Amino acid sequence: MRTDSSPGSLPAREHLPATGAGTPVLDVVVPVYNEEKDLGPCVRRLHEHLTRTFPYAFRITVADNASTDATGHVAARLAADLVEVRSVRLEQKGRGRALRTVWSASDAPVLAYMDVDLSTDLNALLPLVAPLISGHSDLAIGSRLARSSRVVRGAKREFISRTYNLILRGSLQARFSDAQCGFKAIRRDVAQVLLPLVEDTGWFFDTEMLVLAERAGCRIHEVPVDWVDDPDSTVHIVRTATDDLKGVWRVGRALATGSLPLDRLARPFGDDPRDRELTGVPQGLARQLVGFCAVGVLSTLCYLLLYSGFRVFAGSQVANALALLVSAVANTAANRRLTFGVRGRGGAVRHQAQGLVVFGIGLALTSGSLVALSAATTDPDHSTELAVLIAANLAATVLRFLLFRAWVFPETPATGTGRIPEPGVPDQYLVWSDATARLQPVHPAADTDPRDGR
Repeated sequence: MRTDSSPGSLPAREHLPATGAGTPVLDVVVPVYNEEKDLGPCVRRLHEHLTRTFPYAFRITVADNASTDATGHVAARLAADLVEVRSVRLEQKGRGRALRTVWSASDAPVLAYMDVDLSTDLNALLPLVAPLISGHSDLAIGSRLARSSRVVRGAKREFISRTYNLILRGSLQARFSDAQCGFKAIRRDVAQVLLPLVEDTGWFFDTEMLVLAERAGCRIHEVPVDWVDDPDSTVHIVRTATDDLKGVWRVGRALATGSLPLDRLARPFGDDPRDRELTGVPQGLARQLVGFCAVGVLSTLCYLLLYSGFRVFAGSQVANALALLVSAVANTAANRRLTFGVRGRGGAVRHQAQGLVVFGIGLALTSGSLVALSAATTDPDHSTELAVLIAANLAATVLRFLLFRAWVFPETPATGTGRIPEPGVPDQYLVWSDATARLQPVHPAADTDPRDGR
């Protein structure tokens, strides 16, 4: 049943209905490479656990990553013996490639995967997928770094894992705690939108998917797990870590340059109360204040440096005007993109013109403060000038935010159809369907997305 949703809000996530026999709700993928010894016991143990504890129909898919041993024969025998098991053969290696291939073709509404060594206690499987079935979350991950997790592993792996997640938090602003635990699940409707954007085919696949999901506004549920390190793991730690760092650099650069089309994915999934029209509650005010303050601090530092530089060869009034003009143009551009979320070139000139009007008001305030300082003392020192300018800029900053929010970048009223313009493409919209939570592109002309040919 669809959860309650106020008029004009995004479509709510749906609780997955109970399905008939033979239609799986959950498809668990076990990617393997040369695992002829461990594959049989792993799949039979997983099958027994799901049969005993999982209340819905399920499927186990063995994804053979071009194994050169008897793994394929073992997988085929398991598929013959157990009705709920099937095997898929890939001729190229890569865990990410295996997951993308199986998940893209699966008909199950919830997709999961786990490593063949079953290092994660299977009792965490139902808590992992339950939020996806109920419609509460879009993705779910097992976390070995949660406070209540119970983990047994060596100091080297512990150090590498925690260091890697610190790198993700520092470089990609990731908020999830454990990117590489081999225990994850995703709703199929979410996967169909995200997977075409994920480029990695190896171990970095998980991280890239989670970063994009988080940037797209998806809800990621974390489950503390009990995890025991596999001493016989064939994962090459150094090579994997190197590939992961390359992936972090690639994704970070793509996010910084805006080459990923995440604008069209912003909050496509679920019923987000922040997107509802509420009388008397300004939308996005807290986030805008944080962004405006961050941009303001950087702009003030830039202004002071420019003022000090111009002051070497010009008077205080000229130096103030030049420094404020340069920093005002940069401030308007930064607030346009980062604080108020305006994308594309449309309206940029008008916004800069309005920003210059706001600049004129700030110039009047700061210039007036300098005039008042000159009237109070005939030869003020440089530090006094800076202190007065800082105070005047604080007053101008408050007024600038109010003018930016109400005049330069006013919020457009939400429509009842849930339509938002596609950035950079005139008259092209993305429509949230009433039947599903997936985005459906509507193109009045030819498709212009260069990534669609992938």
